[in-house]
Amino acid sequence: MATPVLYHIEVSHYNEKARWALDYKGVPHRRKAPMPMAHLLWALAMTRGQGKTFPILRVNGDTIHDSTRIIERLERDYPDPPLYPGDPDDRRRALGLEEFFDEELAPHIRRAAFAEVTRDADAFAWIAAPRAGRLLHAGFKRSVYVAGPLTRLRYGINDETAIEGRAKTGAALERLESEIGPSGYLVGDSFTVADLTAAALFFPLVRPPESDHLIPGPGPERLEEFRAEHAGRPAWEWVREMYRRHRGKSAAVA
Repeated sequence: MATPVLYHIEVSHYNEKARWALDYKGVPHRRKAPMPMAHLLWALAMTRGQGKTFPILRVNGDTIHDSTRIIERLERDYPDPPLYPGDPDDRRRALGLEEFFDEELAPHIRRAAFAEVTRDADAFAWIAAPRAGRLLHAGFKRSVYVAGPLTRLRYGINDETAIEGRAKTGAALERLESEIGPSGYLVGDSFTVADLTAAALFFPLVRPPESDHLIPGPGPERLEEFRAEHAGRPAWEWVREMYRRHRGKSAAVA
């Protein structure tokens, strides 16, 4: 059986969700990152026009795009440890929470963050190529005047949606706090796809140190102000705790 390959964007929260699922299940896999700003064309080519972003997983001869579909496939091919609860009612609840955070948090927290980083050359280079050398970093700084507006257009970012993104992120934090059960988990007494999804999609805000693709250094000033608005609240600390308990070691191989 060939080693699965995850094509991913290091800074993306949807990609963190897929990485975490592979690592949690201990699935040895390789990781490949597309050239920054070229991922749209790469994804369209890989999926034959069916998907236009990452993550994409190649596993057992199939190409799977979308983090939710990737976890569904991993549950089938690598069932232990499970992310889907065995009880049918618990499973429906876990999948419902996964959908909520996928749809009501992920696009909005991205807009809130990208509204800041796409308007500042240093910030844009910081997120587009966080580990690039000096020359490549300088190239990305210059590209912000073209790539920034294109990125905002791609994700529907404007002043109104940026404000909405912050509000939706706050609402998702409130929903998370209301869903945490006596066990400390969202569904039942163990870690499930609901916990993984919520924690991974808050990754850009909380930036837990356990993530193996954390961008070094502080972010842009206004983004750090956004983070400071929510730091320390129960949902923030819950995300940090899920990372401490369950992020574990990377299963990626050279």
